[in-house]
Amino acid sequence: MTETILAIDLGGTRFRAGVADMSDPAAVRAVGEWPAPQTLPAFLELLRQQLSAHGATRLGLGIPGLAQGTVCRWVPNLSYLDGLDLAAELPGVSVGLGNDAQFALLAEVSAGSAKGLEDAILLAIGTGIGSSVLAGGRIVAGNGGAACSFGWAVADLHDAGEDRSGWLERQASGRALDAAAQSIGLPDGATLVKAARGRDAAAIDALTPAMQALGMALAGAVALLAPQAIILAGGVAASLDVLKPLILPALHRQLPPHLRTIDIRPGQFGPKAGLVGAAFAGAYGPNWRNGHG
Repeated sequence: MTETILAIDLGGTRFRAGVADMSDPAAVRAVGEWPAPQTLPAFLELLRQQLSAHGATRLGLGIPGLAQGTVCRWVPNLSYLDGLDLAAELPGVSVGLGNDAQFALLAEVSAGSAKGLEDAILLAIGTGIGSSVLAGGRIVAGNGGAACSFGWAVADLHDAGEDRSGWLERQASGRALDAAAQSIGLPDGATLVKAARGRDAAAIDALTPAMQALGMALAGAVALLAPQAIILAGGVAASLDVLKPLILPALHRQLPPHLRTIDIRPGQFGPKAGLVGAAFAGAYGPNWRNGHG
């Protein structure tokens, strides 16, 4: 009898759950969504309730922060998780814990747009900017799981810095696009992208600075890593037709000719990427970085 995997995609505001079995983690089935718990007891209660309800003996949990092994190291929007060792709290459960953007890349490497690649960069643009890197066929962790945080990339010598948000996040994240939209009387970033798709000149002008900032920051990453592809994951993947033509000029301008052929492609799993990645991590267990591919 195959083991059941509980996959959790935990964001700053939402707790999304799905179940899968070991034979096909990519076929994870969503089973519920709740507001993100605001205390540690509430979080553990909901987690244990879901494990019990589905008879799961494996857990894949993606967090909006840093993870090392089975320990949550730094989760800015859910700081009660800092220092939590899930393996210690859930004896008998195999735990695959990781950053949500790393899990999105795990999904794409295992069964999506990055399958077969050895080197790739993934960006997930939401409230902030999540990012991860595949180098030599391995998802990079770095010291304490903190590698590849492109939201903190800077292309402004005069930026004063901030403790919770990096320069690029302040320029090109979902909240930055919301602000750009509101500057021209539109309600949010999604509406701004839709207007730009309709060739609204004011919308294109409002969207361009954010995408130029993104292209400039990505140029540094491409020059450093020489990936085969850049993958835009999550809900933003559906907007690549609008965003890519605005990103490429700034990206190409800052790269040598031999790197300008870099491919920007959408992730296959869209908003489900984090949940699919969590299912694969649950299947692979604590050493999920060594199990993909």
